[in-house]
Amino acid sequence: MNKTKLEQALELVHSRGVVAPKDFESRNIPVSYLQRLERQGILMRSNRGVYTSMEYDVTEKHSLVEVCKRVPNGVICLLSALQFHQLTTQWSWQVWLAIQNKAHRPKIDRPPVQLVYMSGEALTAGVESHKFEGVTVRVTSAAKTVVDCFKFRHKVGQDVAMEALRDYLQQRRYLNEKWGPRSELHHYAKICRVENAMKPYLKAFSIC
Repeated sequence: MNKTKLEQALELVHSRGVVAPKDFESRNIPVSYLQRLERQGILMRSNRGVYTSMEYDVTEKHSLVEVCKRVPNGVICLLSALQFHQLTTQWSWQVWLAIQNKAHRPKIDRPPVQLVYMSGEALTAGVESHKFEGVTVRVTSAAKTVVDCFKFRHKVGQDVAMEALRDYLQQRRYLNEKWGPRSELHHYAKICRVENAMKPYLKAFSIC
């Protein structure tokens, strides 16, 4: 027996937890069902174009989920990525998001977002995909995040970049590699053109 549109909508909501109009459109479910389910108390409009099931258990990564749901091509970066990888004692009330140069500024009511514009490999290299609340969250890897902090040290602060590098090395993510073509840090530093900026600090940590 074919399921009604309402049954399909409810099934999608219960399986995803967090949904957007495009999720309904891709399954030929009228977008009007979002408002209908919201009025019935099944969904809560948690952001512009993002709805969360009232029965869904949100995770501590919910702010990242909401942003990535709105901007699927964006990449969580810098302070938010440092928090994700536990490479900082800093806490940011904003979600730091990298998007393509010249891309239109996304309209996000909440949470507050700090946009960072990148292009080419600087945007695409070192990106990991994680799944939270049924949503793919793209975030820079630990090594790429450290390098980005040096590239954007005028935004995050030199002390934050140094702390991230120190914590990265202490967590042995560097795997005792020497500074050179085979190391992750060197690879991303070359892409982001911050090899010379990072080298003195690596020397201070006796890495090169």
